[in-house]
Amino acid sequence: MTGSRRTLYEPHNGRVNVHDLAAALEPRLPSPLRPADDDRFSRRGLRLLLKRDDLIHPDLVGNKWRKLAPNLAGAAGRPVLTFGGAYSNHLRATAAAGRLLGFPTIGVVRGDELAGRPLNASLARCAADGMRLVFVDRATYRAKGDPEVLAGLLRDAPEGTVVVPEGGSNEAAVRGCTALGRELRGRADVVAVACGTGGTLAGLAAGLGPGQRALGIPVLKGGFLEGEIRALQERAFGGRAGEWGLDDRFHFGGYARGAPGLTAFAEDFEARHGLAVERVYVAKMLYALVTQAEEGAFAPGTTVAAVVTGGPDPVDGNKEGVADGSTG
Repeated sequence: MTGSRRTLYEPHNGRVNVHDLAAALEPRLPSPLRPADDDRFSRRGLRLLLKRDDLIHPDLVGNKWRKLAPNLAGAAGRPVLTFGGAYSNHLRATAAAGRLLGFPTIGVVRGDELAGRPLNASLARCAADGMRLVFVDRATYRAKGDPEVLAGLLRDAPEGTVVVPEGGSNEAAVRGCTALGRELRGRADVVAVACGTGGTLAGLAAGLGPGQRALGIPVLKGGFLEGEIRALQERAFGGRAGEWGLDDRFHFGGYARGAPGLTAFAEDFEARHGLAVERVYVAKMLYALVTQAEEGAFAPGTTVAAVVTGGPDPVDGNKEGVADGSTG
């Protein structure tokens, strides 16, 4: 954490742009692109690169900066209400942004049974950063897009509160993630990213150049994500943008679920490359890439870039088996 110091930004004529936020938060952009010497790729004539989005900002890590920045610019200092599960990276990033930039935040948390329990370290961090937590039952959470349900959630919120969707994935976030693709133009043939709500992949693919392909690895089961990504690109760009595809085989049973094999793989990758591997998203994406390389999915001479969208939670550690339903 960067401490409790507030770096306030002043809206100009009630408006803020991403440059204002960048000046206030000082993200590291473009994020580093580093080679990873890995014999599982090199012996097949492949080159592996790691796109270290986890180094963008200590609080708004990885794709959280890319997705949140345009939404916060649109909010222009007004209160923000958003959604997530008990271990949501998105909630933590939003709360941290509120602390750093000086605007109120409200987090709607899936699971009303959590209201009577001590806060886990993730939610405690949100609360410490000033976020007001509202716990709702699962039926209400699933219906959060319903106008009546949303109106009920906003009833006790400050006037002018701006709603940001779960995971931050909307058309503004998708357009923000095109910068990730632009940073990788001409640097890789295939760019892989783990997918929760699909917003990062939707923008990444649109930002890549001709001849490049984005590969999404869903961390939730259900096979619904392709339609979600198509819908996001339709709203952001008016139709499908860029070349992209999904491989649904590596969810390991669902969000925040894992297996001993995944844990062993992540520990081995850490030992090989000195990279602390986040288990919910990044480990599954890296496991998928190694599997695809072994299957011969990439032609010799292919350069594959893996987007490291975040690091392990520095407070709670990794949470295999915690199926809280959060996607961000």
